[in-house]
Amino acid sequence: MPDTQNRPPQPWENGWTPDTSRAPGTRRLYLAGALAVATIIACIGAIAWTDKGPDTLSAPGLEDTTSPGGLIGFATPTATETPPPKGKTGLTTAEATSSAPRQQGSSPTPAAEPPAKSPSSKPSSSAPKPAATWRSIRAVNYPDRYWHVTEYYVGLDAVRGSESREDSTFKQVKGLADASCYSFATHDGKYLRHSNFVLRAARNDGSTLFKQDATFCPRASSNSSGAVMLESVNYPGYFLRHRDFVVRLERFEYSSQYLADSSFRLVGGLA
Repeated sequence: MPDTQNRPPQPWENGWTPDTSRAPGTRRLYLAGALAVATIIACIGAIAWTDKGPDTLSAPGLEDTTSPGGLIGFATPTATETPPPKGKTGLTTAEATSSAPRQQGSSPTPAAEPPAKSPSSKPSSSAPKPAATWRSIRAVNYPDRYWHVTEYYVGLDAVRGSESREDSTFKQVKGLADASCYSFATHDGKYLRHSNFVLRAARNDGSTLFKQDATFCPRASSNSSGAVMLESVNYPGYFLRHRDFVVRLERFEYSSQYLADSSFRLVGGLA
């Protein structure tokens, strides 16, 4: 006979019978369902918490001091604002860079307008023309005689009246054929040019020959300090000189007479 003294009593031996009205594992299903419902409620609460704005979270008495309970924990949102990205924003430059907030109802300060330019500061559309240089040409060895325009040539004459003064005054300009040299114009717009080796007044016909005949280059005179000799551009070595009181173009000569007759002083205009 087996020993049954230490064996615990079996349920059927005490008159207990299993409950066949409930499916096995129902209690576990209840526990799992309750846990799922608790998890869903925690998630909904966390989502609703995160939807609150920074202003609501930062209000007095609403600061979050503990992490919400449940299976998932959420960090407390900070109340600091993220700086706007670089680039274009909805604010104007003045609003975006201003450190002081604008008071409600106050109008923005208008930008200062640039000062109006004075009419006198406006640059002139055209540069002022330089004043004309008027000269009279005096002989070194005849200081009382000047170049004087006559009907046929330029003579060396003494000045007598106002008309003579005007005919003995010329506008000195840059050389027509060489800007580093001189050309001489009369009051009525003619130019002094050599023709057949005699100096005359004639209208500019625009030709190259005329420009060369009317251009003379100054050379320092060895005969008199401050005096010049006028050399022809198109006849190098030929200088203007007076002979028989007529101004001519002649080849240079190594003689005291030639040097004296070809030396002139450019003085202020007589007229």
